[in-house]
Amino acid sequence: MKKLVILLIIIAVAVYAGSPYYSAYQLKNAYDDKDGATIAAAIDYEQVRPSVQNQLTSQFATTMTKYPLISELGGEPLTQAANGFIAQAVEGAITPQNIEKVINTQGQANTATKELAAAWAIASDQVDLKNLIQSLIIQRGDVDAVVKSQMQQVMKKQAAELEQQVAQGNDSEKPTLSYCGINCFSISGQVKGYPLTIEMQREGLINWKIVDIVLP
Repeated sequence: MKKLVILLIIIAVAVYAGSPYYSAYQLKNAYDDKDGATIAAAIDYEQVRPSVQNQLTSQFATTMTKYPLISELGGEPLTQAANGFIAQAVEGAITPQNIEKVINTQGQANTATKELAAAWAIASDQVDLKNLIQSLIIQRGDVDAVVKSQMQQVMKKQAAELEQQVAQGNDSEKPTLSYCGINCFSISGQVKGYPLTIEMQREGLINWKIVDIVLP
């Protein structure tokens, strides 16, 4: 009887400790099978959305420190307009419907995804923001008009880059899996050539939810 109890305890501990690895395995299979519904259902949107938005707004604030003239010309209205676009992009892209669509098509760009890619590019200094100075000068500080014009240009550029990346980028064959706490587990690797880290949080004993996505 004692041996049986010990065996059951060992099995329970193994299941408890191994549950995130099994969840990661399920997510990988769902991605490979283009099963967007399974991945969309594994995300805690109330935690992921604000995290991604905060990452982008923080990156944008850092980027703006490199362009003091833009900050001087655009001021607070420029920051508000850019952050407003970021919030809109995150809200539109990180939804169950869009996540399912993106996985089902293996990253094929749609409007919501293009907007999020544009927000990331601008926030991360991946575009030539010097053009913004010229536009602000030419349009005499009309920040809304400048931002809308720039966003359209960036979206077109990012859409082309996304399509190329989807066609040529590689996925990690063996992502890095590791505990980041008793109830925290991370998955790191490449998706279409982009480095990405997903953080999961335990729900109950053996269930896990994606609570954060660390952008490149």
